[in-house]
Amino acid sequence: MKIYTRGGDKGQTSLYGGERVSKAHGRVEAYGTLDELNSALGVCIAFCREQNKLELDDEIDWLLQVQRDLFALGSWLASKEASERAARGEEAFAGARQARTHVDSDRILKIEEQIDAWEKELEPMKAFLLPGGSRLGAEMHLARTICRRAERLVIALGETEVVPPLVVQYLNRLADALFVLARHLNRLGGVKEDPWT
Repeated sequence: MKIYTRGGDKGQTSLYGGERVSKAHGRVEAYGTLDELNSALGVCIAFCREQNKLELDDEIDWLLQVQRDLFALGSWLASKEASERAARGEEAFAGARQARTHVDSDRILKIEEQIDAWEKELEPMKAFLLPGGSRLGAEMHLARTICRRAERLVIALGETEVVPPLVVQYLNRLADALFVLARHLNRLGGVKEDPWT
């Protein structure tokens, strides 16, 4: 399969199912930003793997699951029909319950459980924190801001087209998790967080 097709040379792309739309279409903006977020998380995973002394296998596994989820949610957004089915509570794609495109509210609960587990180890916040800390913490904060942009774009898309509510809920919770994960990684690395004072 060739990487280049020349099909997008005039500023259009195909949604899943074949419909041609502008590359600036809200649906493309939304799933494209999920792809950007996924790539940012890939950078975070690469940095985690380089930190052998921190033993971040659990964090890497968690991030890899999030990447899988983002691919699934992106596939929903790439298809109007899949978005409509998922919004009705049906499988976005036939046979997906056992396959890679299935994401449900249990995944959001798992994210909340992970947030709670990380927060137990953290000092309570007494002020807003400047994004940063360690290189890994800073990369996680960058991923968090991309997640918030993706959330805004999905909400904007939902103002004109059907979007599964689960996508917004997932991104909202994920952004919270990435903030806490940045703090968790800074703590593990022994790096002080800078408050906004």
